[in-house]
Amino acid sequence: MRIWTVPNLLSMARLLGVPLFLWLVLGPQEDAWALGVLMLSGITDWLDGYLARRLDQRSALGEVLDPVADRLYILAVVFGLAMRDIIPWWLALLLPLRDLFLWGLVPFLRTRGYSALPVHFLGKAATFNLLYAFPLLLLGHGESTVATLADVFGWAFAIWGIGLYWWAGLLYAWQVRKLLRDTDKHAPVLDG
Repeated sequence: MRIWTVPNLLSMARLLGVPLFLWLVLGPQEDAWALGVLMLSGITDWLDGYLARRLDQRSALGEVLDPVADRLYILAVVFGLAMRDIIPWWLALLLPLRDLFLWGLVPFLRTRGYSALPVHFLGKAATFNLLYAFPLLLLGHGESTVATLADVFGWAFAIWGIGLYWWAGLLYAWQVRKLLRDTDKHAPVLDG
């Protein structure tokens, strides 16, 4: 298993930014630094995928680390913004509920020998929208014209992102249903 690749190191570094972001937003409320962490996360998110393809350093670990980092950033940002009353709590709960819904499908996938479904474009588009929405909403927490514009665009990205996020989740559920219907159950692996 390939572990110490450049893309995996970038993903690991990105994961270290999650608690840093939360501390900056909730502790000293250093929003400019928190935005910097989010921007750096976005750059490394793109860069790790680009380098994995360019350097032929795709790995099973990388296929797990990248979406885990995306989910943790989304959860950390919605939690931090909800704690600061920048977004309502219903929004902060709506996104993790979708993830819980999908995690509930994993045992059904495993009955057919799968641990996950491949990510499709709709899921990537949802994540893209959400990863743009939340920094804009954080930037929009102010009184200036720039803050007002950031807030408007942030909410536009958030609404599209939430809709796409749930739509992608429903498509994943449909894929699981189809997979369960069209494939035979694997015999259980006996520990021995």
